[in-house]
Parts: sequence; C-alpha cells; structure tokens
Amino acid sequence: MNILICDDDKEIVEAVDIYLSQEGYHVYKAYDGQEALDVIAANEIQLLIIDVMMPRMDGIHAVLELRKNSSIPVIFLSAKTEDSDKILGLNVGADDYLSKPFNPLELVARVKSQLRRYTKLGTIAEEESSNVYSAGGLCINDDDKSVEVDGEKVRLTPIEYNILLLLVKNAGKVFSIDQIYQSIWNEDAIGADNTVAVHIRHIREKIEINPKEPRYLKVVWGVGYKIEKQN
Repeated sequence: MNILICDDDKEIVEAVDIYLSQEGYHVYKAYDGQEALDVIAANEIQLLIIDVMMPRMDGIHAVLELRKNSSIPVIFLSAKTEDSDKILGLNVGADDYLSKPFNPLELVARVKSQLRRYTKLGTIAEEESSNVYSAGGLCINDDDKSVEVDGEKVRLTPIEYNILLLLVKNAGKVFSIDQIYQSIWNEDAIGADNTVAVHIRHIREKIEINPKEPRYLKVVWGVGYKIEKQN
C-alpha cells in the first residue's frame, strides 16, 4: 500500500514515515498541497495524510482539487482543535481528522482502518455474488461497489458508500446517528453528530436532484435517518 504524507513540518513527515514504514507501507512525501497533487498524479496512492495549514497550497484546497477525480481516503492533520475546523475538513471531502499533537500509534490505527474500508470498497468479496440493492431509481451493486441514480453513475467516498449501503440494505428502517457511527466507524459514538451529518449532506448532494427536498435519504427529526422505501 502506498501512502502519501504531506506536511510542511519535515520532522512530522519523517516521524510518521518511520511508524508507517515499520508497518510495511510504502511512503511518499510532500511538503505542500500542490506537491501532494503532483505526487498523486504520478503515482498510485491509496491514502493521503495531509496537514491543513501549509504554504503555497494548503490542505483544504488540495483536497478540494483531489476530490474532483479521486475518492482515496484522506486523513487531515491540524493544530486546530475546534469543531468548526473538523467540520470544514469533512466538508471538503476528508474521511478522518486528527489534531496535533497526536499519538503516532493512533494515526497508524486510523490509517489501517481507512485502508480496510478502501480495500473492501474496491474488492469483490468471493463469498458474495450479485448483491444488488435498490430503492426506486437508486441502485447499489455491492459486487462491483457501484452506485447509480436513474442510470447515472455516482462517485462516493468509501465512508459515504458504506453509510448509503447500510441505509439502502435496510430501506425503511430509521438509524440513529449513534447507530450509523458505530456501524461505519466501529467506534463508540462520542460527539458523532457533526461527523455523520456532514457525510449525510454529501451523500444527498450526490444522489438527490434537490438535496433540500430529498427523494431517497430522509431525516426523521429527533430520531435519525433512513432511505425511503420505494416501488
């Protein structure tokens, strides 16, 4: 697995490199957002770890550019700890967010978690065959991990896909924010509201004609979210 680390602090890059290399990952390095995009364009990268604040091009703008044509997992690093900064990172397409200073072992654990999801998303499980789930014009083929709305392909990040799959497989059932978080992240749902809400909004923007009046992904106020059953 190829992982790109991007941070203008070279000591952080070297430290993370040591820990990831010990786990058997092949590490690429960059020191600003534009350099990170250049590395990704020239190499097969499976995961990006990127700092938010950097010269030349910051992490936010780099990920905005990346998400135009790539759904690889992204973990943001930032010295900022405010919820608004975390939400901003998730809004532009990050899959996870870690505040500095961080425990390198925690970062490694999060990397492994994101790569497991990404690998599962891109691999057809041998024991599964023809797992297709639909609700009206929304169709998920879990064999090839594709999503279509009214015959048009939709590109989702791994976490967005897993959330949508959970809801479509259980169309009509309402899932609370905590249930969604625990199912997808496999962690206790502590302060999960904003994280789940951001991903739900992204899914709506991709599958709904009018996200403000959703046809598929509904909110049940005070309870949670569901995919509406449709003929």
